[in-house]
Formats: sequence, C-alpha cells, structure tokens
Amino acid sequence: MVSPNRSRKGSARAQPVRTCIGCRDRVTPSELIRIVAVVSGSAVTAVPDPRRSAPGRGAHLHPSLACLELAVRRKAFTRALRVEGQIELAAVKAYLGDPEGSLTSPPDQVSSTTTSPPGGAHR
Repeated sequence: MVSPNRSRKGSARAQPVRTCIGCRDRVTPSELIRIVAVVSGSAVTAVPDPRRSAPGRGAHLHPSLACLELAVRRKAFTRALRVEGQIELAAVKAYLGDPEGSLTSPPDQVSSTTTSPPGGAHR
C-alpha cells in the first residue's frame, strides 16, 4: 500500500519551507540565511550560519537589509531564537553588507542605536 504522502513513481520530493522572520514570507531554506544565537555570559550575539550546521535553535531571514530591518522592528530575533535581553546583530549586519550598522535598532533588541535606511521590501 502506498502512503498518501508518497507517490509510486518517486516524483519531485516536497521541499521544506521556512518563514523569514522579517517579511514573514514562506520559502525554501535555500533562499534564506539561518541565524543562531551565541550566548557568552550575559551577552547574546546573533550569528549567520550559512552552512546550516551550528547547534541550537535557528531563525531564518532573507539575505537583505530590508528584512533585517523588519525583524529588528518586530523584535523577531528574541522571539524566534527564544532568548531574553539585548541581541547584538553586528555579525548579521556585516554578513548582509552593512558593516557600519546603519539600521534602526531598538534598545531592547540590539545594543547600539543607529539611523534607518530608506527602502522597502527585500525584492
């Protein structure tokens, strides 16, 4: 007997789907970068995990500054990574090409406050 989730001829396999914590679009994991929380004492740092192999809970984000801005504004990192307090996003900003950190960062989300860039969605 064939399971309802499998076909007889081995047709295209269903791809996993992940949600971007910024724009909330549901896409395949290959379109997103995985972010993990690294805890060192009382400091929490969000770090990109491009190989998707780091241990622990991960959050997924489109590789765009617009989605990062939305995630910061929505306080999505603390929720998705299930951590409390401030999260340092310098490594994620550098990975996305914003080494000076020109994104708005609410004080309860990130440890430094900066200005907001003009722009819209990630596409």
